[in-house]
Amino acid sequence: MKITPFHFLQICFLLVMSCSEQSVSVSKTNNQEIPDPFEQNKLLSKTINFGNALEAPNEGEWGIILKELYFKEIKAAGFTAVRLPIRWSAHTQLDSPFTIEADFFSRIDWILDQAEENDLAIIINIHHYEEIFANPDHEKEKFISIWKQITKKYINRPTTVFYEILNEPNDQLTAQLWNIYLAEAIDVIREIDSTHTVIIGPAEWGGISAINKLIIPSEEKNAIFTFHYYTPFEFTHQGAEWVDNSEAWLGTTWNGFQNEKVEISTDFLSVKLWAEQRNLPVFLGEFGAYYKADYTSRFKWTEYVAQRAEQDSFSWAYWEFAAGFGIYDPDAEEWQPLLKALIP
Repeated sequence: MKITPFHFLQICFLLVMSCSEQSVSVSKTNNQEIPDPFEQNKLLSKTINFGNALEAPNEGEWGIILKELYFKEIKAAGFTAVRLPIRWSAHTQLDSPFTIEADFFSRIDWILDQAEENDLAIIINIHHYEEIFANPDHEKEKFISIWKQITKKYINRPTTVFYEILNEPNDQLTAQLWNIYLAEAIDVIREIDSTHTVIIGPAEWGGISAINKLIIPSEEKNAIFTFHYYTPFEFTHQGAEWVDNSEAWLGTTWNGFQNEKVEISTDFLSVKLWAEQRNLPVFLGEFGAYYKADYTSRFKWTEYVAQRAEQDSFSWAYWEFAAGFGIYDPDAEEWQPLLKALIP
């Protein structure tokens, strides 16, 4: 075939277009920008915990089964995100390779879909992993495997999905050991996924007592620090059935006196200064007062903690949606007045 000038121009044009398309394809594949964790933290500014649902041994056993309606209600109320506590260890093969049940993964898929459809960011964590707290060495391989499976499964989800490494490390999973485990978990996650923001809390039940023992790897630039706050404990957990001798605390009030506020603001200031030194955004991952406290005290305490967190540029997540600390009545399908303490 004779190549005319016209044919030559056509060939050049097609070659240029082909190269351009390949460049675009490569760009889309390799140009995954790591988000700014401070901007990511803004997505969590007003979060609600889905407590007593997926962290139960099986969903429904603790009274809560998640519904499509709940996501719509949460969005309409003014929340920006949900935190989803998950007991993966109850749905994972006992032996290596510790495969997570396909049906359970499908349930999590549905929940992530609901959050995305309702423009809500969502945090997935490992929650109530009691076995690793009692015997860390025995459970370490499973813990790492769970995160490898989660990351592979959700790498292509939008960055409105957050990975919280482990809820409230305690018992035999000491602060020193936790630093080792979380570093290895981050390594496994980052080998697969560099774009999703990780959330990391301290040992000793996730409170502020252990923050100075926490070491977050310096090379991790896409992380948010989280802590839980239930001070004063005798107030927030009065009458809690799972806390020994808590019946003796019934009637404890929180009145919003200056000394009561100073205790909270001082605690929050210590967290703020610690995080600023490490250039980390802060997420108050849990706070709440049990329903056996009087309503006026619950309202004042909840309102002050949320407002104090916002003043210190912390995002926050109330514990929790519709159980003992809850602010939503699932039977009546309506919010309780305590919602106004969080979102006036």
